[in-house]
Amino acid sequence: MKDDIQIVVITGMSGAGKTVTVQSLEDLGYFCIDNLPPALIPKLLDLVEGGTMNRVALVMDLRGREFFEQVFSAVSMLGDKPNLHTHILFLDADNEKLVQRFKETRRSHPLAPEGALLDGIKKERKILDEIKGRARYHIDTTELRPLELRAEINRLFTAPEEMTFSVHFMSFGFKHGVPIDADLVFDVRFLPNPHYIERMRPLTGMDPDVAEYVMKWDDTKEFLTKLEDLLTFMLPLYKQEGKSQVIIALGCTGGKHRSVTLVEHLANVYGSDYQVNTSHREQKNREREI
Repeated sequence: MKDDIQIVVITGMSGAGKTVTVQSLEDLGYFCIDNLPPALIPKLLDLVEGGTMNRVALVMDLRGREFFEQVFSAVSMLGDKPNLHTHILFLDADNEKLVQRFKETRRSHPLAPEGALLDGIKKERKILDEIKGRARYHIDTTELRPLELRAEINRLFTAPEEMTFSVHFMSFGFKHGVPIDADLVFDVRFLPNPHYIERMRPLTGMDPDVAEYVMKWDDTKEFLTKLEDLLTFMLPLYKQEGKSQVIIALGCTGGKHRSVTLVEHLANVYGSDYQVNTSHREQKNREREI
């Protein structure tokens, strides 16, 4: 028999956050199928059990309301197989918030395509009442931002041993442009520049002589003390917020000396606490992993 398969059935109120939920589960490695008619579940099971997928998420909502009455038998069918672990996730929000979201997106409600939004929401809530009672997981998204909903999905569906958070330190040269994918950017052009010392000019911040020169100054030491204090405060909060990676870029003029030395220093400081990667953009993105 194939190893255990995790199946999450996503349902709930229209406008309660199913799109963000599906995207979050995809990021966690789930194979997601949106608006699957329950009648097709047997075909899906054949594909899952005969393939390599072991995490599947199914969205069942009132866009396919002609099939929706079959959902309970479909979930029971999933539960009949001992290697399938099926859970229902129900997404909800209060009526006022749902009306606001529909108005912001200019969408019509599936149960009130030409009528009052609130009437459609109330009708849908009544139809979904039973399946809401059978759901293992309930998330009220009334006060949640998309990022907060993602964090909650990660908390519910990521095993502790699978949770990862990495910090990527990047050096770059301002004269070549600021990296567009950086979360935090720090300018270190105020530090003494080894470029003006002839014997160091052809070297890089990876070379011991250059690193010693950059690190010996009181301004460098004070800057690193303040920066490390800031990062030690911020990084756990980024992780808590649900981010999987933070990219921290340090830039000097050419991206060859000062920024490279400081990136290597910070990677060593935080390498014991986080999964740390470094790259030096102006040196053909030479990378290493700690």
